[in-house]
Order: sequence, then structure tokens, then C-alpha cells
Amino acid sequence: MFEVAVIEDAAAAEASLDPMRARLLAELAEPASATMLAARVGLARQKVNYHLKALERHGLVEVVEERRKGNVTERVMQATAASYVISPAALAAVQPDPAASPDRLSARWLLAVAAQLVKDVGALITGADRARQRVATLAVDGEIRFASAADRAAFAEELTGAVTALVSKYHAENAPQGRDHRLVIALHPSVKNETSSETSPQNETEEN
Repeated sequence: MFEVAVIEDAAAAEASLDPMRARLLAELAEPASATMLAARVGLARQKVNYHLKALERHGLVEVVEERRKGNVTERVMQATAASYVISPAALAAVQPDPAASPDRLSARWLLAVAAQLVKDVGALITGADRARQRVATLAVDGEIRFASAADRAAFAEELTGAVTALVSKYHAENAPQGRDHRLVIALHPSVKNETSSETSPQNETEEN
């Protein structure tokens, strides 16, 4: 079982978004049979089997064991991942395009860049899994509390300058054996789990 799997197919995305099938995926973090699941979710075993076959068809669950009980073979299933992310590739006709309106101060452009990141990394993971290889990536995640909007702006300018200097130092345009990498840096207000005034940006210009 993978920690995270990326759903790139529209039909698989549709299957995963069905409330009952999403519930079954969550239940199948640990192996279980249709009979066991039926008792947990309050559905008839036949109904559970129907949903499991749909999930299996799209590679979201798999058989991990078969148990013989009299004349019946009981299939024990498990989700192929602990959690799933739906790639924008599943909505190919309407997926965001960061190149359409590049504005590094726009929250909507940041969202489009993030969607592109999910799509690209998802494709890399899919290819690497097929080749039984690892993907060379780096992610830095943390929080910073600014005393003022002016400090935040100053930080953004310094960060941009530092990154630009690093890119200039290591970018090898004509390296014959080089490999292109995409660099994404994002800064946005933290989102709190509990409902509070901190869940919405304060003293910000509203973006429509």
C-alpha cells in the first residue's frame, strides 16, 4: 500500500468521489472482506461487492487474500493507498493553466501553479512506480509569523533575490547530461482547522 496515490483518470476520480465508495476506501486502509465491510457500513454484502468491483476496476482497491469457505471463495480487499489525490489531469478540459495569467501576487495563479505541481508530480510518481524507481524531489514546509505586512513584503523580496542568485549559480543551460527541474516556492496565510478570525486573511485586498 502506498501512502498517497494520484488519481489521473476521470472515471476513477468519479468512482472515488461517490460517498459510499469513499467510505469503503477509508475502511480498506486495513484488509477486509465484503462481509466484514457490509457490517461496518450498513449495506447488504451484494451492494458492497458492487461498489468494490467498481473500485477494483479503477485500481483503487486490490485483492490481498482469498479464503475458501465451503463452496465460496471470500476475497479480502485492501485499498491501494492510504490516501488519494485527484490530479487536474482528471479534468483535462478545464484544468488550470498557470501560463494563462502569470501573476506571482495572485492567489488564483498560485492555485493554478499548485494544481500543475500535483499534475506533474502525480505523473512522475506513476511513471516511477511502473519503472520501480524513486523520484528525486525536495519539499520544504513550515510556518512563519510576520509582525506586519511590510515585513512580509520585505521577506518576499529577499527570498526572491536569494532564489534568483541560487538559480543563476546552478542553472546549466547547455549541460549535455543535465536534466530540467521545476522550482515552485509559495507563501500564503496559514489556514487553521478551527473556526476563527485567523482562517481569513486580515487587512488584505480581496481578490475576485
